Amino acid sequence: MHPGIHGFAQGFLSLKEGFLLLLLLAFSSGALASTNPVKSPNDDNEYRYVQLDNQLRVLLVSAPGSDNAAASMNVAVGSGDDPADREGLSHFLEHMLFLGTEKYPDPGEYQQFIKSHGGSHNAFTSFRDTNYFFDVQAEYFGDALDRFAEQFSSPLFTPELVDRERRAVHSEFRSKLKEDSRRFYSVKKAISNPEHAFHQFAVGNLTTLENTEERPLRPDLIEFWEQHYSSNLMTLAVYGPQSLDDLEAMVRGRFDRIENRNLTAEVHDEPLFSPGTLPAHLNVDALKDIRTLGLSFPIPSQQENYRDKPANYVASLLGHEGPGSLFDVLKQAGLVESLSAGTGMDTGEDATLELNMSLTPEGLEEQEKILELTFAYIDKVRNEGIARQRFEEMKQLAQIDFRFREKNRPIQEVMHLSRQMRHVAPEDVLQAPWMMEEYSPAQYRAILERLTPDNALVAVLEPEPDLRSPSLTQWYQAAYKIRPLDTRAVATADGNPLAANLALPLENPFIPEELGMVPGPTMDEPVSMGTVSGMDVWYARDTRFETPKANVYLSLRTPATRASARSNVLSTLLVDAINTNVNAWAYPAQLAGLDYSIYPHLSGITVRVGGYSDKLHTLMARLLTQVAEPELTKQRFNIARQNMIDQLQNKAKERPVQQTSEFIQSLLIEDAWSTEEKLEAARQVTLDELKSFADAFLAQVDPVLLVHGNMTRASALNLTNRIHAMVLDDSELAEVERSEVRALPEEETVLPLQVDHPDTGYTLYVQGEDTSFEERAAFRLLGQIISSPFYEELRTNRQLGYIVYATPFEMLETPALGFVVQSPEASSEKIDKAVREFSQTFKSTLAQMSEQDLEREKEAVISNLMEQDRRLGEISERYWREIDRGQTGFDSREKLAEAINGVSHETLIKTLEEQVIERQKALRVFTADDAPDNNDVISQLMQRPSVPDA
Repeated sequence: MHPGIHGFAQGFLSLKEGFLLLLLLAFSSGALASTNPVKSPNDDNEYRYVQLDNQLRVLLVSAPGSDNAAASMNVAVGSGDDPADREGLSHFLEHMLFLGTEKYPDPGEYQQFIKSHGGSHNAFTSFRDTNYFFDVQAEYFGDALDRFAEQFSSPLFTPELVDRERRAVHSEFRSKLKEDSRRFYSVKKAISNPEHAFHQFAVGNLTTLENTEERPLRPDLIEFWEQHYSSNLMTLAVYGPQSLDDLEAMVRGRFDRIENRNLTAEVHDEPLFSPGTLPAHLNVDALKDIRTLGLSFPIPSQQENYRDKPANYVASLLGHEGPGSLFDVLKQAGLVESLSAGTGMDTGEDATLELNMSLTPEGLEEQEKILELTFAYIDKVRNEGIARQRFEEMKQLAQIDFRFREKNRPIQEVMHLSRQMRHVAPEDVLQAPWMMEEYSPAQYRAILERLTPDNALVAVLEPEPDLRSPSLTQWYQAAYKIRPLDTRAVATADGNPLAANLALPLENPFIPEELGMVPGPTMDEPVSMGTVSGMDVWYARDTRFETPKANVYLSLRTPATRASARSNVLSTLLVDAINTNVNAWAYPAQLAGLDYSIYPHLSGITVRVGGYSDKLHTLMARLLTQVAEPELTKQRFNIARQNMIDQLQNKAKERPVQQTSEFIQSLLIEDAWSTEEKLEAARQVTLDELKSFADAFLAQVDPVLLVHGNMTRASALNLTNRIHAMVLDDSELAEVERSEVRALPEEETVLPLQVDHPDTGYTLYVQGEDTSFEERAAFRLLGQIISSPFYEELRTNRQLGYIVYATPFEMLETPALGFVVQSPEASSEKIDKAVREFSQTFKSTLAQMSEQDLEREKEAVISNLMEQDRRLGEISERYWREIDRGQTGFDSREKLAEAINGVSHETLIKTLEEQVIERQKALRVFTADDAPDNNDVISQLMQRPSVPDA
């Protein structure tokens, strides 16, 4: 992600994720001064809500001990404010604010400062908001805030950068021309009310951002900034280890210089759909093999209801996945693969409630049946679903989650808070996502009364629909057809036998009851419990965050999964069957704060269960029942196999740089298989093969278990014995070696890749000599130092494309660097020439780097590497990775940090010369319309030995 990525604030949030419905309020400085936000009992941060003299509202967050600091500024201006004759102007302004201020005129200075001090920065523009954010090492927070504040008080809008940056916006637009989500969104805009600002093109391109002598862009840009950016429309969140007084001192004197123009936020009071548009049926052509059906219902804005969340109550029932739910019935019938429900667009005046489903091929043919069942289920919710017991259960779960809320990364926290501050009362800014204060049956009914066929937009996205004389969207050329919806055909499900299977959710049996902490201190690292019942078991009691949660990982490594591309495919199909079989039963557990994942990997499958430890064992046992004896049906096999074929075929339609980078990984990682090999296998496998594979899967196993968190040693031992009895009793123990990375030959290897996309994709991968900490440290540090200059030269100065970055490209501890460019205009030869020229120039830059600057860059890398843990899952993941690597001293981070400290200036220069400039071990992959046969080169690489160990 790079500065200026245009974000669409449309999504589906569950109650667990803190479904946020917003309230627009005006606050006096007196009210703010006396208000402290209500915080979670588990939150040891301190907060202060203040308003500066220029009416900028600020939330200060003091997080003692935090190694990182962060800030986010939200401006109540978005693409909905664009002038009709300057579409994309708000997005273009977002780009321009990064490129120099009166105090810091160098356009790359802000990015370089943040990057060199262990941080990151970005921004996004949505319909009603533009959000800017960064994080940085805490000791440099004041200097970073100074640069950040200047962007809003005194941007330069340098004339020569205006034309250059409009080309960057155009590259961003071009890079996503073939993304179905962007194309579908353009259709939704096209059919919306032309009088509504949502109808407009939001990204911008060279046409809408025309810059000629007759129509210069810079005056329009400055006028837009002056007429829309004002401190009274801004909300700022700052987060750091400093005291509240120190944070306030950092803010005052910097952000109070932003001009208060006393502006008001735009009110979008036109209806989203023109009168007479609904009910409607919309068909849209997809480029990928995807099939979705969505229902959108206009409802009143829900912003004022954030404390009670009536739309969330309704959506939680419609989107439920338990037994008898709409999703469960449709999936059991083989018609849908997923279903989500939630609010979509909310303009402050109007909103939409949406149901989105991904369809199977049969579901695409049975749309009428799906719609019948959908409206039958809505009727059931309307007639039987409004009950205080359900509300109280949702409220109880929300309160438990807020009570034991874990911290986010600082940058995530400030992004969320700065946007939320605009819409909720100061005292609610922390608790708003979890608030469900009042049971509101009248509000539930009012929403449900809008969910009728007469008020519906039914939108179907599918590849190559039969569209006669379709309409095309202006900028994305997406083909679509809209027609009236036949409401009589979908209004009754009387003749649909599946309707009898629909049922509302039962009382949730997974609500945690025991929320205490197990006795004993937190352990510094996992300890081996030895080989218990043939299983390598690791255990660590951990209650440092005062949350009664635990995470359990079980890896079932087996030779069966890595024998061939066919066995890899069968392993994935087996996991799909297991997940399908447990979904309905396990969904209430997820609502109650438990989560799980069962996923295939190169060496087998892993079962992970996490969340409140009280009922964690119950969930694990149910999952293992299916792992031991999965139910395999012809219907599910056919659907899953087709899904896999579709997904593999769709890889050829991904962004060019995604294809080049994934190609490198599949080529160099041992036991990984190419897309073509897996596609061929997926087309050939049979249900009988899958049944045989499932029977033999556990015949030979190399099992390993990690139990971490709020569990006793006795509980871990009990769980171990249970796992053995359920899945390992008849297994023969085996030893499965970990996959490694193939070593490149001693010269550059060049592989053109045929890709159907107008942009050129380019990835240069340069590999280290071995997997030692010293070699990994040199590549990490060089990646840190080279990334900003590479971006500045190829993206900002040479304007080669929107997607441009240099980054560490480490796979399985094999050190490497990746240089990645996607260009709408430049050829692969031109890109490579630019990379070579940059590398040569950068050599002198690196040679002239002072020891002080080198130490600063080392600090930045180490800061990111040793970033403070904020939640149990982060620590569990780290422990699990260490166990997988065989690094059971659990000190890899410390060893790598020590090695980074020891990297010399000479070592860096040598690494640059040999690996980047001379390309002694390099693989260059680029896209071409007509690539030659690469089979011989690929075959030779596949025979290469692995990269030597340390």
